[in-house]
Amino acid sequence: MVTESVDVALIGGGIMSATLAALIHQVQPDWKVEVYERLSDVALESSNPWNNAGTGHAALCELNYMPQDANGQVDPAKAISINEQFQLSRQFWSYLVEQGVLGEPDTFINATPHMTFVRGDKDVEYLRKRYEALKDQPLFAGIEFSEDPAVIAEWAPLLINRRAVGERIAATRITAGTDVDFGALTHKLFHEAAPKANLNLNREVRKLKRQADGTWKLRGRHALGGTPFEVDAKFVFVGAGGWALKLLQKSGIPEIKGYGVFPIGGQFLRTDNPAVVAKHRAKVYSQASVGAPPMSVPHLDTRVVDGQASLLFGPYATFSPKFMKRGSLLDIVAQVRPGNLLPMLAVAKDNPSLISYLVGQLMQSRAQKMDSLREFLPTAKDEDWYLIEAGQRAQVMKKDKDKGGVLQFGTEVITGADGTIAGLLGASPGASTAVPIMLDVLRKCFPSKIDGWEPKIREMIPTYGSTLNSAPAKAAEVLEVTAEALNISK
Repeated sequence: MVTESVDVALIGGGIMSATLAALIHQVQPDWKVEVYERLSDVALESSNPWNNAGTGHAALCELNYMPQDANGQVDPAKAISINEQFQLSRQFWSYLVEQGVLGEPDTFINATPHMTFVRGDKDVEYLRKRYEALKDQPLFAGIEFSEDPAVIAEWAPLLINRRAVGERIAATRITAGTDVDFGALTHKLFHEAAPKANLNLNREVRKLKRQADGTWKLRGRHALGGTPFEVDAKFVFVGAGGWALKLLQKSGIPEIKGYGVFPIGGQFLRTDNPAVVAKHRAKVYSQASVGAPPMSVPHLDTRVVDGQASLLFGPYATFSPKFMKRGSLLDIVAQVRPGNLLPMLAVAKDNPSLISYLVGQLMQSRAQKMDSLREFLPTAKDEDWYLIEAGQRAQVMKKDKDKGGVLQFGTEVITGADGTIAGLLGASPGASTAVPIMLDVLRKCFPSKIDGWEPKIREMIPTYGSTLNSAPAKAAEVLEVTAEALNISK
């Protein structure tokens, strides 16, 4: 068996590895980059367009980024931070479009207003506070708020049709939102933006071992014929979704000790009926149920995949011990190590509402799921909607000095001390913020090179290293320029 030597080995064929491959192609095009994906194509797990809601997560509509504190106040800091990160992704995509690399932008991104919609006095007052906290923030320019059913009907008529008269409701809208097909974008990044990155499909990496010279020995097998392969890599990135934990554990790096993941699956109700789809052009988020994880916030979304618009509603939580849709039933047990057992037990003890929520979701009938949809869309007909399975989300569990262990929502990069290996754990808003996350990987793992790369990074992403929200004129300029380049102008 011949052992191949490479500069960079990317494990997993999703949006994260694709983004890192595209960035490396720009800043260090002479490096040999190999991608190893255990399935028959890239973007078949979380990056697949039907495995996620496609929201360009900029905190325009996601209420979980701005919860009320004990005093009833809302802080926009996290929402602003998420939006800042998404702007870096938009700038990079815009640069690649202008370079003629990604083709027509409407093949992966489309203008779609982002809305919030709430019912009842308590949530209406909360939404008003959120609006007041955001309306003067430069990155949220143009946000609108209304309690008037007639106005909301103009924004999204299906929310109002046949709704009970007298029910107190409110909504916000920002027309500058987007719908992103991360599956299409992943393919374009691999095939067009990183043409020198060699894709090895049906190749499953099973072992990683640090060698005496600081490189990594990767061993795996061809998923079809079982033929073994070996690779010596100077740098390894593990972007394998829920399986990243398994591979990082096998690497033996101490930084992964204490980490575990809790898998949460999901379903969406979907309609392709053009008569229904034509009446709703927005992504509409609401408040999560008590105990529900942030990724389970109910939302009614326009989705555009391969030029065809559909509507999704959900998600409805499901449970599987698998870390990925095409994972193993033993995943949840096989992750247990002496270092993460106590944190995982602490998470189980401290999150009874999550367990209750999941049990309740699992017991829901299709009729009950349709009733949930009708709280958003009163005129929904059973025959127009069908259930689809979404992707698995592996939520991070980690040590906590006060609680013993915490369940963390979001993404986290785990980096080896010497910078020769890194991996990504977690879920949303990961795909939308892939560019800043991968820039952070480059900064942490290649400190001797990042200064030399910075001029090229700034050419691609002019606001790299700075913030937009503190500079209103610059924010307006960047939003306008990227919207024009991506053909998502209002």
